[in-house]
Amino acid sequence: SLATATVTALHTEADIANLNLGELDITTDEFILDEVDIHIQANLEDDLVKEALKTGVDLRQYSKQRMEGMLSGFQSDLSSISSEIQTLQQQSVSMNVRLKNRQAVRSHLSQLVDELVVPGAMISTILDSPVTEQEFLEQLHELNTKINFAKELSFRETLACSDIQDIVDRLKLKAVSKIREFILQKIYSFRKPMTNYQIPQNTLLKYRFFYQFLLANERTVAKEIRDEYVDTMSKIYYSYFKSYSGRLLKVQYEEVADKDDLMGVEDTAKKDILHGFFSKPSLKSRNTIFTLGQRGAILSPAELEGPILVPHTAQRGDSRYPYETLFRSQHYALLDNGCREYLFLSDFFMVAGNSALDLFNSIMGKTLSMFLKSMSTYVSDCYDSIAVFLCIHIILRFRAITAKRNIPALDKYWEAVLELLWPRFELILEMNISSIRNTDPQKLGVLDTRPHYITRRYAEFSSAIVSINQTFPNERTNALLGQLQIEVENFVLKMAAEFPSRRDQLIFLINNYDMMLSVLMERAADDSKEVEGFQQLLLARTQEFIEEILSPPFGGMIAFVKEAEALMEKGQLDRLKNDEARITQLVRGFSSTWKQSVEAMSQDVMRSFTNFKNGTSIIQGALTQLIQYYHGFHKVLNQPTFRSLAVRSELINLHHLMVEVKKHKPNF
Repeated sequence: SLATATVTALHTEADIANLNLGELDITTDEFILDEVDIHIQANLEDDLVKEALKTGVDLRQYSKQRMEGMLSGFQSDLSSISSEIQTLQQQSVSMNVRLKNRQAVRSHLSQLVDELVVPGAMISTILDSPVTEQEFLEQLHELNTKINFAKELSFRETLACSDIQDIVDRLKLKAVSKIREFILQKIYSFRKPMTNYQIPQNTLLKYRFFYQFLLANERTVAKEIRDEYVDTMSKIYYSYFKSYSGRLLKVQYEEVADKDDLMGVEDTAKKDILHGFFSKPSLKSRNTIFTLGQRGAILSPAELEGPILVPHTAQRGDSRYPYETLFRSQHYALLDNGCREYLFLSDFFMVAGNSALDLFNSIMGKTLSMFLKSMSTYVSDCYDSIAVFLCIHIILRFRAITAKRNIPALDKYWEAVLELLWPRFELILEMNISSIRNTDPQKLGVLDTRPHYITRRYAEFSSAIVSINQTFPNERTNALLGQLQIEVENFVLKMAAEFPSRRDQLIFLINNYDMMLSVLMERAADDSKEVEGFQQLLLARTQEFIEEILSPPFGGMIAFVKEAEALMEKGQLDRLKNDEARITQLVRGFSSTWKQSVEAMSQDVMRSFTNFKNGTSIIQGALTQLIQYYHGFHKVLNQPTFRSLAVRSELINLHHLMVEVKKHKPNF
């Protein structure tokens, strides 16, 4: 039994040793005691078993101690495993860092190698492919990148750089040589006669990187190309515009204004000249120097930016044009080519600001100087103030166009042209002012109450300048026009003074004021200073003329009414009590003659005034004034002083008079 218990205990110990500690739900001590109790209960009655129990108690104590030792050892082993795991983790982190470092180094080295290596495809393309192929352009970009990378490495003293430097340098020289030949060939193609240079320019813009490559890698060649382009285009523009300007002058009007074509100059000499050349076709469409006519249409957007004139076509059609039309065509061609050239230079040669302006001036400077010299020659002998003023406003509009396009290239030229034109315009205007101031009315031929040709010249000229000046107002121009108006008003008064009768003087003044006002109102604004001034003058002289024409047939009645009204205001109407005979004569005279007088007056007025509308207005004003006087005559005779007069019954009914008067109003 003891042996059995011992063996059983040993087996139990072995089983315990083989247990999976992770799955153990009870303590080891409890497990051993339970096994021993089972065997003890089986042999309770045996004495030997009792002794074995005693021995088993010792065995239990022994087994417990041994198991505790085994578990302590196992715990120690677990601690060592945890330490090993921690060590492995540290090693893993260290290996991961080393891997990342090596990958980073590999990436940099790979990029370095890729940048350093010159592929065979690049070499063959740079050497053999035409520069116009897309593949060449792509490989040129790659080559430029490698050149820049090699420069960067050479600064860092990278030894690998020396391995490729020779190949890169040879490829660069080959690329520079091919690009130089291509660009120079395009530039030389500009020089061929009848070549549209804009086409090769557009081609160059497609390959603008070529010049960028030269500028970065071979500045000497880049400068050579730039200088060659400047020299070529400078000659092309100069030749083109010189030829074009010369051919334009051949279609200008043959007869132009001279120093005698001033506003105050007598018209007879000019008429004789025109008479001798009236058969010339050019004079049929010739614009006068004082009349705007259709010349102002040149400033409309449609014509201002319209196609330029083709001289040989105009010559075949025997067409002739005023100077401002040629000026517009010439300068619109300059504007168009100048803007395009400035944009090309900025884009292809990669310049901006003052550098772009300097490059532009080196190309266009000779042409612009030729233009200014030609303008100076024309202006010094020009007496057509409307042509000069139109040229000024053409330049002002062209300057606004270039500003809108953000092209500053021609700004200085516009200012230089204006500095030539403004003083000449002011000089011509001052010459016209002086010519009117110094005019002797007695040397201007036969007196005539119709509008004078000098005032007509002034009206046409002033309306032309005012209408043009409204868009870009200029105070100096307004001041000169004011001086001109004063001189013209003085001239009209001097001319009117030559007439012997006040009636003819008034007819002359009204005809001239009305004509000037009508012409001005066609073009100038209704609230312009010139229009307002002549309206006031016309109104004052018209009112005076109405009094003048009413005086012969109705002067007695008018004088009586004015005298009676004055006495009524003073309360002294009784002083006229004894004028019964005078009143009777006035009443009966008016009743018997007013219709004939009004008819004669109407016919006389319509014969006296060239403007039927103005004549009608004067007649209506006169009849209205007549009714007012007759109404006043009624009021006077209705006063207590005259109520006893028998002749009052012969007064015409005022309403009836108004109805009858309306019948005499002319219908024009």
